[in-house]
Parts: sequence; structure tokens; C-alpha cells
Amino acid sequence: MDTPSRRKSGLNLHAGMNETSLRLETSAAPASALSSSFCSISISSSRMVSSLTSPSSSKSSICSDRFIPCRSSSRLHLFGLMDKESPAKEVGNEVYSRILRSELFGPDFWSFSPAGQGSPMSPNRNLLRFKTEHSAPSSPYSPSLLGQDSGFSSEASTPPKPPRKVPKTPHKVLDAPSLQDDFYLNLVDWSSQNTREGSYISIGTSLGKVQVWDGTQCKRVRTMAGHQTRTGVLAWNSRTLSSGSRDRNILQHDLRVSSDYVSKLVGHKSEVCGLKWSRDNRELVYGGNDNQLLVWNQHSQQPVLKLTEHTAAVKAISWSPHQSNLLASGGGTADRCIRFWNTTNGHQLNHIDTGSQVCNLSWRKNVNELVSTHGYSQNQIMVWKYPSMAKVATLTSHSLRVLYLAMSPDGQTIMTGAGDETLRFRNVFPSVKTQTPVKDTGLMSLGRTYIK
Repeated sequence: MDTPSRRKSGLNLHAGMNETSLRLETSAAPASALSSSFCSISISSSRMVSSLTSPSSSKSSICSDRFIPCRSSSRLHLFGLMDKESPAKEVGNEVYSRILRSELFGPDFWSFSPAGQGSPMSPNRNLLRFKTEHSAPSSPYSPSLLGQDSGFSSEASTPPKPPRKVPKTPHKVLDAPSLQDDFYLNLVDWSSQNTREGSYISIGTSLGKVQVWDGTQCKRVRTMAGHQTRTGVLAWNSRTLSSGSRDRNILQHDLRVSSDYVSKLVGHKSEVCGLKWSRDNRELVYGGNDNQLLVWNQHSQQPVLKLTEHTAAVKAISWSPHQSNLLASGGGTADRCIRFWNTTNGHQLNHIDTGSQVCNLSWRKNVNELVSTHGYSQNQIMVWKYPSMAKVATLTSHSLRVLYLAMSPDGQTIMTGAGDETLRFRNVFPSVKTQTPVKDTGLMSLGRTYIK
């Protein structure tokens, strides 16, 4: 049965209840004392009450019938979310758990503690200080959170690469009687087909002659004149053969014509001791005892570049197989430097003092490494990594300066010659696929073969 008081309030109350029993004593605390995390709850409750009351009862104290649970009674320990004291070694897991809880319950989960500071909900001061001092990333797994404070490294530690093993002793030694100890001569070579390209071998004589032999039949094919004195250096360019002499001239010989030479290049003021064609056969570079390095092309009658930074004779010359315009050269006793050049503009890219006379140079084909041979006080073979010029290995076994150097066609073996009248073979650059453990063997166990 409806009473007047029930109709006035607009509420459908039980017979044993009245409006007075539903009144809520409000707190006098200012609104600013409430946290922003509860703002949404307050607004939502006011709207619900206003929809249930009439305008005539707006002055009375009103409360909601919605139940707001207290988190202090939650059994968070069942989910492993309680703060536990962990040893120092587990600090990373503890921080990770705190970050995970913050992501699940929101950042305000750390700011309120219904049960007081000693409760499981109390903030972790160290973590709050960490959040204040370091800006929080977008992801809880960011390296900035899993780095310094957690004990985890943000970068995977990689073990240092072990140095490449290079055999210290040669695997073969050949006797070479009367192999001269003369810096200006070039007395060994290795063909692209393990004999000589096209089976031809060229030989320069002390009388200024150039001889061409058939290497398979051991038969002399041709003799060409033109130099006035000894011919100390030779370089092939397909069917064209270039020769340098103590008479300071370079002659170009063409085996397809009957004349002794087809052209002459003049530029040095002293003996020509270094000579190399570029790998594309477009440029010819030669060094001399006048400390100069000259670069010619196929169409010029004068050198297109004159490189004069060396302070001693330039015999060691090698073109890079990895960059067409990169040239390496080495100077004699007064210079001792390996210098690198850009032959497009003539700029010196780098140089390094080796501490000894540079006798010969050769690039490795598959990897950017350089081999140099040295004399006077060292008598060594050095392997360098380009462009850092970090030394890979230093090899010794010759008793005199290492004047001569040649590399096998596959780029794995180097052969060196010296004034000690021996030729020594080393497998310095083994193939990656067929690489086998390097074994050092004593020279006494190596067989010696005479060159006939």
C-alpha cells in the first residue's frame, strides 16, 4: 500500500523501510583530496542517482546502490602479484613482475594503499625513483628497463672472433741456386694456369734482350731486342708484353707483329724496377729508382699521373682486385712505407710505415688483405687487413731479405724467394670450405728439391 511519503520520494521502498534509513552522511573533505583515478567512478555514481530521484528530492543526501569492492581484501598472493623480498640475483625478475603489474592494473596501482605503507599494495620507492629519473618507454620490455637496474644487458654479448691461424713455416722449400740478392730484379712469377698464360714465359736478360719461351715444350719461341742494358722487370697484357730496363725506358712488345717493339714510354730518370698492368688492362703503372710512380693509359704518350710521395725506389706495386682504381705501392730502405692511391684523381688515401724496406706486394683475391715482403733488418713476410691495416700475421724463415713474391692462381698459396737461394711455399690463405687445421712443422722435416 502506497503511503504519501513513498509517493513523494518517488522511490519504491519496502514496507519496513523509509527514506531516512537510506540517507548517507557525506564527508566534509574537499574534492581536491580525491585522486584522479577515482574521478570516473564519482561521475558515474552521480549520474546513476540522478536518474533514480525526482527533482523535488535533489536537496536531500543521496547515495548509490552500486557496490565498490575494496582491493585490500583481494587474494593477490594467489596470482603471484604480492611484493616479495627476493635476493639480489633475482632483482631482474622482481622488476619485471612490477612492470607487469603496472601494465595490468594501471600506474595508480602503485599510488594507493588502503591498508597502509606496509601492505602488499604499498609503492616500491626504488621503482618510483627509477620512473622519475628515467622516462618510461612504451613497452615494458624496452632495453632501458631491462638494462642497468635489472642486471640484464641490452645487447647480446658476442664472443671475440679468434684470430685466423697462419702457418709459421712453409710446407715446401725448393733450392734455387744462384738466385740473386738484387732489389731491382723480379725473378719469380706464377701464371694464371699454373705455368703461364697461353703457355708463354718471358725472360729479360742482362744484355737487354727479351726472350719468349713455350713453357710446355721448354722451347724458345722468340727473342726481341730494343733495350740498351739489363731488362729487370716484365708485365703481360694479353698478347702485349711490357719490359722495363736500367736504360730508363719501357718498351711495348706485340707478339703478333714482326718488329721488336711497337712503342716506347719515356718518363723515369733512373732504372725502372716496378711494372704492373691494371686488372682491366687499361692502365700501366711503373716505379723507378728515382722514387717516382708513373701511371699511363693505353692511349697516352705521356704519364697521366706522377706520384712523388715516396722517398726511395719504388719496386713493390699491386693493383687491388676489389676496386679498379686502388693501387698499393711500397718504398725502399729510405722510405719503408706502403702507400695507397686513388688513380682516378691521384690522391694518396693512406700510408703506413712498415719499419723496413718493402720489396714486393700482392693483394689477396677473395678477401681484402695484402701481403708484403721485407728486407734489411726484418727479412719478413707480413699479412695486412685493408683498409684498417691491422697486421694479421708476421712470417719469418728466410735468412736474407725476401725480394720476390708470387701468388698461386687460386689465391691460397704464396711463393717467396730470397737471396738465401730458396723458394718457399706457404698456404697462407686456405679456402674457407676446405680449411684444415694448421700444423707447424720444422724445416728439418721438409724435403728440398733442386730447380733444374
